Amino acid sequence: MNLQDFLKTLRSRWLTVCLTIVVGVLAGVAITILTTPMYQASTRLFVSTSAGSSLAEVYQGNRFSQERVISYTELLKGQTLAQRTIDKLGLDLTAAQLRGRITASAKPETVLIDVQVRDESPVRARDIANTLSDEFVVMVRELETPEGGRTPDARVVIEQRASVPNEPILPNTKRNLALGLTAGVLLGIGLAVLRDALDNTVKSRESLEEFAGVGLVGSIPMDKARRTQAAISFDRDNSPSAEAFRKLRTNLQFLAVDNPPRVIVVTSSMPHEGKSTTAINLALALAEAEHTVVLVDGDMRRPMIAKYLDLVEPVGFSTVLSGMASLDDALQKTRFRGLTALTSGAIPPNPSELLGSQAARKMLAELRARFDYVVVDSTPLLAVTDAAILAAGADGVLLMSRYAHTKRDQLVHAVGNLRGVGAPILGAVFSMTPTRGTSAYSYQYNYYGDSKPQHEAPAASDAGPAIPVSGESTSTASKRRA
Repeated sequence: MNLQDFLKTLRSRWLTVCLTIVVGVLAGVAITILTTPMYQASTRLFVSTSAGSSLAEVYQGNRFSQERVISYTELLKGQTLAQRTIDKLGLDLTAAQLRGRITASAKPETVLIDVQVRDESPVRARDIANTLSDEFVVMVRELETPEGGRTPDARVVIEQRASVPNEPILPNTKRNLALGLTAGVLLGIGLAVLRDALDNTVKSRESLEEFAGVGLVGSIPMDKARRTQAAISFDRDNSPSAEAFRKLRTNLQFLAVDNPPRVIVVTSSMPHEGKSTTAINLALALAEAEHTVVLVDGDMRRPMIAKYLDLVEPVGFSTVLSGMASLDDALQKTRFRGLTALTSGAIPPNPSELLGSQAARKMLAELRARFDYVVVDSTPLLAVTDAAILAAGADGVLLMSRYAHTKRDQLVHAVGNLRGVGAPILGAVFSMTPTRGTSAYSYQYNYYGDSKPQHEAPAASDAGPAIPVSGESTSTASKRRA
């Protein structure tokens, strides 16, 4: 993973990183709130020995004191001194508990010992520190006084007594928050990278083409408006979604210039990958270019075309195949110019048998003869075999793949099902790609000398010469204007 891939991962997983940072900071706040405040009182002890008269004896005495300091720091944290302090103050603590609150340290090459005592009460912390020091002075006198009552070889003096601390040393709010923030950032980045490594969904053109084995012919951006209104009004819509479908139309026309595909099946590996919306708007984009188009709902299990286009449902594909209605009776004009629709009709008990029948092949051939393009919305490939049956008799198949939703193995299996029946795959289409970041691009284009965006152009009756849309000639555009 290079730096660009790493930054792309962080950008796509920003929510994981942010949530982890919030959790880390909240953990720091929780630790701060739940930690019992502790106060620290400090004393300083001075260790000395009996000095001799000569310079050598004085030096030896200082070395003796420095060596004693190391042993004294251990005695200060010992069981005996802790118990003597508890008895003197009458503390409700055990010797082991008090020892855990005592810290003694000696500065190198000195005869000074710093003693710190922590406690929930600032006054008691001071009293324990002072009493501990007093008892230690007595203990050293007892230990260092030789038999016979002679002068002790070493003695300890309290150089600085403890005072009542003003601020608690625990909890350390700044440190806890800094540690929580640091841990949240590191853990968030780690989780983001891990999730990206374990994510087997398709999120790039390279991976889509690699696992599908075909080229990318279209990329449809996420458009929330399509949730309530699937069909795009191409006569007045120049949104990124509309332009994406126009580009898809153009790419299809250039796939085979001499013999372009006319019966096109739109399918996907799993449900909810945008195949019905894509089939509708691809048909509308083809109709915009002055082609006669029929949209066929080949999904006889969960049909959506009639619902999206406000059409009559009972008479359609299945009723014509069963001989209950003629094709002319089943075809319906839509509210969009140049687009005719054939709904799925009544849901039959045997969709696969109907779609694989000779009558279905004849119907598609008849539609191909009547219309310039036949766009078929079919079922998901991994759910049932209906789409593969339709694809086998079509000129080509468009395979939908939803961005960051379709799994790689699902895509591989879907392609395998199509190749297994000999269906020609025209290409793959990315659906619901993000509208921000590097995965999607949108541009605002104005004509030279026009200060208004293209979507604010005057009505057709007031406009100048017609400008051909992608995929149509100038003469076609002139006829459309006329």
